[in-house]
Amino acid sequence: MSRTQVAFIRTATIYLVLTGGLGVAMMIEPAWTGILRIAHTHAGFLGFFLSFVMGVAFWLMPRPGGERTPRLEAVTFVTYHGGLALRMIADPIARATGAGWAGPVTIVAGTTTLIGMIVFAASMWRRARSAETLRRLRTEPDRRG
Repeated sequence: MSRTQVAFIRTATIYLVLTGGLGVAMMIEPAWTGILRIAHTHAGFLGFFLSFVMGVAFWLMPRPGGERTPRLEAVTFVTYHGGLALRMIADPIARATGAGWAGPVTIVAGTTTLIGMIVFAASMWRRARSAETLRRLRTEPDRRG
């Protein structure tokens, strides 16, 4: 595994614990549910589940011709998790205080996370190849179809 792939998996485990912590906080103080529900959902689905899927996909999916994509992996990690972390901070603040700056910051955070998803999708699109195509690429290195 590359450093970025390890970072995806380790970050996913941090979000798993955060998801549980936010869930317990909402059980202890039900009044916080309106403030924390979206962060709890994002931590679980995007932070844990999707981050784990991305890390494992970058690790396991075959690379056409054996080429590696460390820059795409790093760009995906930074944009995806940078945006998600910002969203995890700004959204509860916006809901709790109504701070005028938090709404636009949440939009920027969501857009940044989406950019990470798009970079991931583009990388996976190139990697998703049939076994026949991968065999052909290995035997005919000058043809990258």
